[in-house]
Amino acid sequence: MDGKERPRSTPEQAHAQMDHLIALGIVAQHHMAQRLGLNVTDLTCMGFILEAEGAQQPLTAGDLAQRANLTTGAITGVINRLERAGYARRRNDPNDRRRVHVVADATAAERLHDAYGTNYRRIAELFADYTPQEIAVLNDCLTRATTIITTSLEETRTTRNN
Repeated sequence: MDGKERPRSTPEQAHAQMDHLIALGIVAQHHMAQRLGLNVTDLTCMGFILEAEGAQQPLTAGDLAQRANLTTGAITGVINRLERAGYARRRNDPNDRRRVHVVADATAAERLHDAYGTNYRRIAELFADYTPQEIAVLNDCLTRATTIITTSLEETRTTRNN
């Protein structure tokens, strides 16, 4: 598969487009959360829960609090709301009865996939328009940008706590 001719762009244009994508993503998450009967923090936490399960590493409540930058008290409220809405549940750690893992309800992934399905298909179609080499560049860029944003988030957490 030959690559398509792509329009030239500058790093500044790419950065501006990434900023726009992030902003639109935030707005879209608010709308999706509302559609699913959640708030955006709960939806974000549900994403973390599903991501961890996909990696076969279920999260503890403390892990989830750290990822979401929430206190343990606040994460308790999130987990309670996700349980009431039927998206998640607590499961005791078989090796340590004091630990509790937060796991997705059996239907949660399907419910979220149904809600996001059209968007997932459109993104898949978008990626299908790129060569494997271009996908590798896109993946590298997105992975490295995620690392930069993660580092920035950690820095703001540290600065805020000092």
